[in-house]
Amino acid sequence: MNDAVDIATDIPRHLTAVAEWGACLVYIVIARRRFGVIGTILLAVAGLGALLATQAWAGSLPLSLWIPGMLAAAAVMFGLLLASLEATAVGAGYVAARAFVLAELTASLYWQLDRFYAADLEPLLQTLLWLSMYAVVFAFAWWIERTTFGRGQQLRVGGRELTGAIAITVATFAISNLSFISANTPFSSRFGTEIFYIRTLVDLAGFIALYVQHRVHNEAVMRRDADAMQHLLRSQHEQYELTRRSIDEVNRKYHDMKHHLDALRAEQDATARGRMVDELEDSIRGYGAVVHTGNHVLDAVLTAKRAYAAEHDVQVSYVADGALLEFLRPLDLTAIVGNAIDNAVEAASRLPSRDARLVRLALFAQDDFVMLRVENTFDGTVDREGERIVSRKRGEGHGYGLRNIETATTAYGGTVSIDAGGEWFSLRLLFPRGARRAG
Repeated sequence: MNDAVDIATDIPRHLTAVAEWGACLVYIVIARRRFGVIGTILLAVAGLGALLATQAWAGSLPLSLWIPGMLAAAAVMFGLLLASLEATAVGAGYVAARAFVLAELTASLYWQLDRFYAADLEPLLQTLLWLSMYAVVFAFAWWIERTTFGRGQQLRVGGRELTGAIAITVATFAISNLSFISANTPFSSRFGTEIFYIRTLVDLAGFIALYVQHRVHNEAVMRRDADAMQHLLRSQHEQYELTRRSIDEVNRKYHDMKHHLDALRAEQDATARGRMVDELEDSIRGYGAVVHTGNHVLDAVLTAKRAYAAEHDVQVSYVADGALLEFLRPLDLTAIVGNAIDNAVEAASRLPSRDARLVRLALFAQDDFVMLRVENTFDGTVDREGERIVSRKRGEGHGYGLRNIETATTAYGGTVSIDAGGEWFSLRLLFPRGARRAG
C-alpha cells in the first residue's frame, strides 16, 4: 500500500459497513419492496449485522486479500437487496452496483472532511459528525434517485443494463482506490490529501455516470412504451374497422337475400330449388353464428374474428364466461383478445391442411384468478429475437401483437405465459379476479 497515506490508511471498517447499509436502505425505501414494514425492518437489521461482521472479518485479512474482502461486502449488499426488493437477481444486482458506489462516495466524503477538520475532535463530536454527514448524503441521494426510479415501481432492467452498471462500478472503484495500492502509476497520487480528493471525486463521477445511465434507460423504456401504445391504438382501430366491415357484409348479404328469395319463389324445378337452397345456406353459414358470452365487447370481438378466421379457412371454437372480464376496459379487452386471435389465426393458416387449422379460446375462473387461454395449431416454427417471440410477418406495424397483449395484461397485475411445444401453440393469461388497471 502507498506509504504516503499512513496518516489515514483506510476508512474505519464500521463506518464503511454503515455506509454500505445506508446506501442499500436508500434504494429499499425507493423501489418496490417484497415485504411489509416489519419484514423490511427485520431484514435491514440483519443486513446491518451481516455488513458489520463482514467488514470486521475483511479488516483482519492481509492487504493482499483486500479485494476479496470488498467483494464479500458487495455480495452481502446484493443479498440484502435481493431479499428486500421485489426484483429479479438481475434487478437486485443493478441496484447493488449503484448502492456500492453511493456507499463508497459517502464514506470517502466523510473521511476526507474528518481528516481535514475533525481529526482532533472528541469521539462524541466525531460520531455526531459522521451520523449527520451520512444522513445528509443519503437524504440527497434519495431525493434525486426517486425521480428516476419512481416510488414503488418495479425494476425493468436486463442483462445489458446490469453489465453497464457493473462496468461503471468496477472502473470507479479501481480508479478511486488506485493510489491506496500503489503510488508508482501515472494515475496515482503520492500525497495523502490528494488521495482523499481523488477518491471522492472519482466516486462522485461514478455515481453521476450511474445516474445518467439510469436516466437514459428510463427514456428508452418510455420510448418503447410509447411505441407499443401507438401500435395498441392502431390495432384497436383495426379491430373496429373489421367489425364495421363485418356489419356491412351482413347488410350486403341481407340485400342479396331478397333477390335469392325471389329467385326461389320463381323456380319451379324442385331439384334446382334444393340446390339453390343449399348454396344459399352455405353462403350465410358463417353469419348466423353470433357469439354470446355475457360480455358485449367480447361478443363483438369474437364474432368479428370468427368471420376473419373463416376467410382464412381456420376453425375457431370457444368456451367463455365473458362476465369474468368485466373489469377490463373495452380498449384493453379488444387489444388482448383481438391480438391473441389474430396471432393464432395467422399461425394456423400456414398449415397446408384446412382441417388442421384450429384455434381454441377458453375463459374460466381458477380459484381467485381468471384464466384466458388461446391455443392454435401451428407448423412448429417460432421466430425469436433474444427471449422475445416475434411475428413472422415483416414490415412496419408487425411484431407488436404479443407486446400489446403483455402491456395490457401487466397493467392489471396479470401474467403471460407461452407454451410452444408439439403441434399446439398456447398463450395463457392469468388475471387476479376483479383487478384494477394500474395508471
